[in-house]
Amino acid sequence: MTTQKTVQGDSVPSPLPEGRQGLAKPLRTLLDTSGLFAIFALLFIGLSVMIPDFLTGRNMVGLLLSVTLIGTIATTMMMVLALGEVDLSVASIVAFAGVVAAVVTSASGSVVIGVLGGVAAGGAVGAFNGFVVARFGINSLIATLAAMEFVRGLAYITSGGDAVMITVPAFFELGSASFLGLTLPVWTMIGCFVVFGVLLNMTSFGRNVLATGGNAEAAALAGVNVRRLKIIVFGLQGVVAGIAGVLLTSRMGLGDPNTSLGLELAVISACVLGGVALSGGIASITGVLVGVLIMGCVQNAMGLLNVPTFYQYLVRGAILLLAVMFDRWKQTRRSRA
Repeated sequence: MTTQKTVQGDSVPSPLPEGRQGLAKPLRTLLDTSGLFAIFALLFIGLSVMIPDFLTGRNMVGLLLSVTLIGTIATTMMMVLALGEVDLSVASIVAFAGVVAAVVTSASGSVVIGVLGGVAAGGAVGAFNGFVVARFGINSLIATLAAMEFVRGLAYITSGGDAVMITVPAFFELGSASFLGLTLPVWTMIGCFVVFGVLLNMTSFGRNVLATGGNAEAAALAGVNVRRLKIIVFGLQGVVAGIAGVLLTSRMGLGDPNTSLGLELAVISACVLGGVALSGGIASITGVLVGVLIMGCVQNAMGLLNVPTFYQYLVRGAILLLAVMFDRWKQTRRSRA
């Protein structure tokens, strides 16, 4: 957007270097709105042409299912990052919530109680993270790094150090139930994108999140309860991670304390690819959706090509690095504008 100055009620362009006046606005529009979609479209077309089995109905359904875990959690990680914070504990929450759901379901014989137990466990951890960050002013990177360790430990303690088998067959239906050809985990992801997209773009809560991420002191002076906002956002992150953990456990058929290692980095990568600023204040639900799909397409393509696992780690690491570098470049460009 071209920088402007107001003079006696008239809006006139501020002086810019010659050449930039003509290029700045189109370039920014391309990068900030359509650039990511163009990258995804080119990637999708390229994979469709190069890999024979990529553009098939079965593979597309499988692709959607494969991104449900990252996509579902990315909707709330977007809110956390927009707040100017980060949550590294989501993978441990997924494992812990799944183990709790498996243990409670088998002990009570009730799927409903088990699901509620797993989601409540995730929400409790998320709210605790938010309380520590908001009340004591601890850097969220450090606070959630600590939570990542002790919550994973809680998962091992709850499971007795081993995977927990589920004795109630109805629990497995959560991960396999389908409607219009899509399973419940896919519909859950879609629902999260809709809910948090509306929350971010059409409510005062979303505006407060972005305002706090942009300038927490100014938001507080404007009447935003920053502490409460952080606790709520981290709590929502925990609840959604808990839901994802329960659905993952249903799909696997057991509660595994070892599951989802490294998930937090994949989720953050998808958000940053989608244009969410690590410094806070900027987020786009459509951008996050495209970022998730880009990550999913790359992972799916590597699977179809039988790329060895250790090379896949290299690719995922490269994507994370490029996403962070791109975010840094955008911040620098905005500061010079």
